[in-house]
Amino acid sequence: MRLSIQSRLIANGQSHFFCRLSIVLALVLGYSLAHAQSSGLTLNDALRLSLDRSSSTKAADASVQASRELAAKADQLPDPTLKVGIDNLPVTGSDRYSTTSDFMTMRRVGVEQEWVSSDKRAARSARAQRAVESEEGTYLENLAKVREETAKAWVNVLYAQRTQALVNAMEKASADDLNAMKASHRSAQASAADVTQAQLVLLQAQDASRKSDQDLRIARSVLSRWTGMLAATVADETPVLTSHVSTLPIEELEKYHPMLLTARRAINLADADSTLASRESHPDWTVEASYSQRGSQYSNMVSFGVSIPLAVNRSQKQDRDIAEKSALGTKARMQYEEALRDLRTEIENLSSTIDSLKQRTALLNSQSVPAANQQVELATAAYRAGTGSLTAVFNARKTLLQQKMQIVDLEREAAVTWASLEYHVVPHDIASAGDTK
Repeated sequence: MRLSIQSRLIANGQSHFFCRLSIVLALVLGYSLAHAQSSGLTLNDALRLSLDRSSSTKAADASVQASRELAAKADQLPDPTLKVGIDNLPVTGSDRYSTTSDFMTMRRVGVEQEWVSSDKRAARSARAQRAVESEEGTYLENLAKVREETAKAWVNVLYAQRTQALVNAMEKASADDLNAMKASHRSAQASAADVTQAQLVLLQAQDASRKSDQDLRIARSVLSRWTGMLAATVADETPVLTSHVSTLPIEELEKYHPMLLTARRAINLADADSTLASRESHPDWTVEASYSQRGSQYSNMVSFGVSIPLAVNRSQKQDRDIAEKSALGTKARMQYEEALRDLRTEIENLSSTIDSLKQRTALLNSQSVPAANQQVELATAAYRAGTGSLTAVFNARKTLLQQKMQIVDLEREAAVTWASLEYHVVPHDIASAGDTK
């Protein structure tokens, strides 16, 4: 698209300097074309792809499955022991090695069973379930981290694309300006200094373009690390920077925010350990029954018995175990309180940062950019009237570009901060299901 105007620099049928008078129009055109693109990887698609290919979440899920398998057997009695032997076998004399001649020799078969009380088995089962929940918390924490990093990577690509569009528009406009300036110089309408200035502006624009290209490649590489899509172009869809995390009460944060969710489940696991230690302080009995066969001339025999461990020096053994688990429970509670304070501070700071960045962006859009546009128009009009310099035009346009770039940077920073706040939480559907699948 070209904008043709009348100018005092039109001479000898050559291209005139103001064939692209306002860099504003060039910037707006380039930005609008980029903004109008609807194709590309959406944020939701990126999140889905990252979860599908994340090895860390798959590893954490495998750990959950392992803990579930372990929990399934936690309340079971130990396997019984089959006991087979020969008692009182002679090894000397005429009856040596005979299993039937001596009345004391017996061939014995028996079963031994360690008996664990129902209370202790229930405590073991409860502890195993808390361990499963703890592993699920680790899984959900990995899941939230993947979502957060993917969202931030997607946002960085989005605004790197927009920055590239702005810089490329500036580079093209600067190249057109230089060509027009050279033509004007040949017709004695511009000085050599004007041509040199235009060349410097073009070099600066080219350098900025190369930098934006590199920034975009890096941003796409980071996004590809999470999604598996090489050199992904993201859909130009501005995210709505509205977060529900800052309004969640503590009870909800314990369900959805990994920091607090993990801390709460650590308390539950510590409490289960304390209960189990108290139950384990009571010894398990072992019962045994056996059948003994002697020679045919003697009677067979049955034996049975009970083994009871004796708690010797209980205060230095079992009581120490209980005290240890109790102290670890206190530790878990203190860590929960610390995590809660950290989380509240983090949410408050991130929310405040987002609000501040949005306000600054709105201020630039409503005041700074219109003022910079006006400055370009005034400098251009002065130059056309012969009362202003080309340098003033270049500086005014550079200022406008800087304002546009600053807005994009602020929008990017606000979006990245929003992604850190909004996506470092467990999706409600997963958390509500109480399952990792």
